[in-house]
Amino acid sequence: MSFTARIPGLRPDGGWDLPERLNMARQCLSHPAGDLAIIDLTGPERRDITYGALTGMVDNLARYLLTRVASGDRVGVLLSQSPWCAAAHLAIWKIGAISVPLFKLFKQDALRSRVSDAGVRLVLTDAEGAGLLGDLAEPAMTAEAGKEGAPVPFADTRPEDPAVLIYTSGTTGSPKGALHGHRVLTGHLPGVSISHDHLRAGDCLWTPADWAWIGGLFDVLMPGLALGIPVVAARLDKFTPEACADVIARGGVKNVFFPPTALRMLKVADRSIPGLRSVASGGEPLGAEMLAWGQRAFGLTINEFYGQTECNMVASSCAVDFAPRPGCIGKPVPGHEVEVIDAHGNPTGDEGDVAIRRGSASMLLEYWNRPEETAAKFRGDWLVTGDRGVWEGAYLRFVGREDDVITSAGYRIGPAEIEDCLLTHPAVATVGVVGKPDPLRTEIVKAYVVLKPGTQVSGTDLQDYVKERLAHYSYPREVAFLDALPMTVTGKVIRKELKRRAAAELEANQ
Repeated sequence: MSFTARIPGLRPDGGWDLPERLNMARQCLSHPAGDLAIIDLTGPERRDITYGALTGMVDNLARYLLTRVASGDRVGVLLSQSPWCAAAHLAIWKIGAISVPLFKLFKQDALRSRVSDAGVRLVLTDAEGAGLLGDLAEPAMTAEAGKEGAPVPFADTRPEDPAVLIYTSGTTGSPKGALHGHRVLTGHLPGVSISHDHLRAGDCLWTPADWAWIGGLFDVLMPGLALGIPVVAARLDKFTPEACADVIARGGVKNVFFPPTALRMLKVADRSIPGLRSVASGGEPLGAEMLAWGQRAFGLTINEFYGQTECNMVASSCAVDFAPRPGCIGKPVPGHEVEVIDAHGNPTGDEGDVAIRRGSASMLLEYWNRPEETAAKFRGDWLVTGDRGVWEGAYLRFVGREDDVITSAGYRIGPAEIEDCLLTHPAVATVGVVGKPDPLRTEIVKAYVVLKPGTQVSGTDLQDYVKERLAHYSYPREVAFLDALPMTVTGKVIRKELKRRAAAELEANQ
């Protein structure tokens, strides 16, 4: 039986009737103790983790946390895909604290900025994570070191009570923390199910995306646990078609969320993977060629979906319900009113800003400690995504991004954080970072640098400088040195001109 029609709180008319009390940990741990929750492929042998075992892990951590943190405190989670990563978030939510997902590809500067901004009390991590934290490791705790004892009661939380603080990519200035309430998981359930042609008994979910991102945590892991669909945990140090196929075979995976770059790598290798029941993808339009390849490689239609950290899983394709339209995101998901609006916040029949009406259960509560930016995110009753779109009948076509975010290998990368990092180099005077079109990665990070008089530094040196300080995927894959950057009268880099230059470079080399 499909789970889509019986999402708790979702009315037949597409509205929400959320309960007065809601705790995401309870949602995810409400299945029979003997049912399979997580298939652990992180070690040499497969381990099946039942809901009963997972609940025991959660309570061990919760008992420890209760000695260190209080309701509303922020607790970092620096763990790769693993049962302990799932247990860490669930334990934090169970006691009414707020989890802060952290990514192991971050370097110290990127970790420090998020830990500091969130006011994190401690970090649940492992030995590898403690090494990455460096002098931030004092508040770290090894996840497995929980205490045995009596079951821990669920905190009496409401749908609007804060539960998780997920940092955006930092497209302007520092990365912003999107604070979500306990209703955020409920808001994801319809879209996740629909994007997998309606999840049902016998399914099994996996994604190569890290669980530190909203795409891994709330598009796969937690919805799977909440709906009773087993989730595979697997660590791929490097995504390869062979490693991907191995995980799918060993885990008995039936439903995969593939970021677009993973699909492109499979396509380049011309790798077919039979036996899947559904493939979902989100982050950017795939196009007709990729959809046609997916039909040949998987024997099914890839379902594209749409959302962002601030309000996710709001539109999706669903091949069993309607035919896909290449270049289009799909149709609005029940529970989310999606519109294309003009500058005044009115729906328009022309190209406009993609927006979601207030009331979506997956919508952020606020940007952490940024009331002005929270207010700027809304236009009347509409949350403005920053993307441009147009309706084609009932289908939403994605036109492009209004901001300067770089989409590279499935990651959304903010140029400001990279620019800020490069500006701390003693040889750099000014810098502009943009996305340069790339056939495999969608875009690569390119830095245009002006050096201080009398200084010298190589592009490789600057690449290594960023690698040591920010997420590994954020470093500029190309560095060019200029005498001056295009600037506004107020001294801001005109990134649009740099993007045109980068695109022209690509055309000149083809």
